[in-house]
Amino acid sequence: MKLPFRIDLKDKVAVVTGGGGVLCSCFAKALAQCGAKVAVINRTEAKAKLVAEEIINEGGTAIGISGDVTVPESIKAAHAVVNEKLGPCDILINGAGGNDPKGTTTKEYFFMEDAAGKDNLVTFFDLDPKAIESIFGLNFLGTFISTQVFARDMIGRKGIIINISSMNSFNPLTKIPAYSGVKAAVSNFTKWLAVHFSKVGIRVNAIAPGFFAAEQNRSLLFNEDGTPTERTKKILNMTPMGRLGQPEELIGTLLWLCSEGSEFVTGIVVPVDGGFSAYSGV
Repeated sequence: MKLPFRIDLKDKVAVVTGGGGVLCSCFAKALAQCGAKVAVINRTEAKAKLVAEEIINEGGTAIGISGDVTVPESIKAAHAVVNEKLGPCDILINGAGGNDPKGTTTKEYFFMEDAAGKDNLVTFFDLDPKAIESIFGLNFLGTFISTQVFARDMIGRKGIIINISSMNSFNPLTKIPAYSGVKAAVSNFTKWLAVHFSKVGIRVNAIAPGFFAAEQNRSLLFNEDGTPTERTKKILNMTPMGRLGQPEELIGTLLWLCSEGSEFVTGIVVPVDGGFSAYSGV
């Protein structure tokens, strides 16, 4: 992976939760290329170890660890491994997150005729509270727990925390009320943490990705013949740059927030979205 620019992270320890995913594996590799010792944490250990192996094969330093961000004991165990093998955490990327299909409505709008109920129709009234709880647990509680465990290492050491928010945090997308709500909570929590930790040298910011093409969401964005789905057409129409992003296009913002060039920056949510959040549609 070619970096847009390099920063010096030699001797720094970076922890990336959700590091086995498409976007966060890019983050892990970029930090490693800048000299950081990277701990890739993922609920599925095999995915974490695969990313770590790729980093090692490219000359970097990394370990892959199993960790469930919704379980304090699991993250505390991962923290112990990181401290033993790499040292105390300097940079924390809270990347673990995701949606649940059971928290998604079938339609964008609720119509009068939908009140009668139909087969295979999921309205707001049909959403599974357990799924909603799971979405909030993974995205918000996971960020909360990981920060609670790893931020203690950073006190007085110019620590850096970067949370992963979303376009949903600015304006909720249709069909996904819980995911939209929880990403707004992550953005709000980012600002709260930035203030709370401001006296002990820890900076906290967030990146809000727009719409990025990756293997994980390809079936949602494109039809089998490669043409964009109707929802993707809407996205592209609302994105002034007229295209989806590539995971590597988040790296510049990540490195800037991890660099000395942003030492007076804390409490912000940076959209990387091709103009999506700036466009009103008219």
